[in-house]
Amino acid sequence: MTKIITITSGKGGVGKTTTAINLGAALNAFGKEVIIIDGNLTTPNIGLHLGAPLVPVSLNHVLSGKANVSDAIYEHESGTKILPSSLSVRELKKINHSKLKDVAKKVKRMADIVIIDSAAGLGEEAIAAIESGDELLIVTNPEIPAVTDALKTAKVAEQMGKDVRGVIVTRVKGRKTEMPIVNVRDMLELPIIGVVPEDDNIQASLVRKDALMHTHPKSKAARAYRKIAARIIGNTNYKENRGFISRLMGW
Repeated sequence: MTKIITITSGKGGVGKTTTAINLGAALNAFGKEVIIIDGNLTTPNIGLHLGAPLVPVSLNHVLSGKANVSDAIYEHESGTKILPSSLSVRELKKINHSKLKDVAKKVKRMADIVIIDSAAGLGEEAIAAIESGDELLIVTNPEIPAVTDALKTAKVAEQMGKDVRGVIVTRVKGRKTEMPIVNVRDMLELPIIGVVPEDDNIQASLVRKDALMHTHPKSKAARAYRKIAARIIGNTNYKENRGFISRLMGW
């Protein structure tokens, strides 16, 4: 059954876009047709991460009724499909956030899994992304400000009647000063479905304009995202193997 997963956070800079892109790439490698929507309409980053900062037709055109959804979907050379938002400042005045849910439903007919990269915070566009999802994944870092904002997001989602699938803790360095993962879980009262270590290769993948899953498939962070993807699709028997890595590197 096709579903829409909104990746949200509450706080900016926690690795939400990186998570959206790499989960999409990992799910794609598992044989799922995935489309990533850049729901961060005011400060979009999906296109920047994948080397498509400027596109002729964007999500903004679809929301304003100037284009069809199918015309705004682009395929990266790796096979990752995205629906990017516009970087144009002029387009910001024409955004109707309430239509994002309708657009997501249309994209849902074209894929097995739709991932929406939400804006940070709990403003109008972030709420629109949360409302558009069938379920949510909350991304946070092991620090009090990020977890506190994640808690606010979880409470808002609960009030909206949305199912929060779980929490992904990113940028984990293993330092004593970090908030223990078990404390993050207890504070949010949500399952931790993945822990992603801090990894310099993520920055390198951004320079190469591709997902970490493709540029550095053997990295610690890439392995973590594959495990999360396997859990999302219910693949409880997943184990790393050379054949899987070879398919990724073949991209």
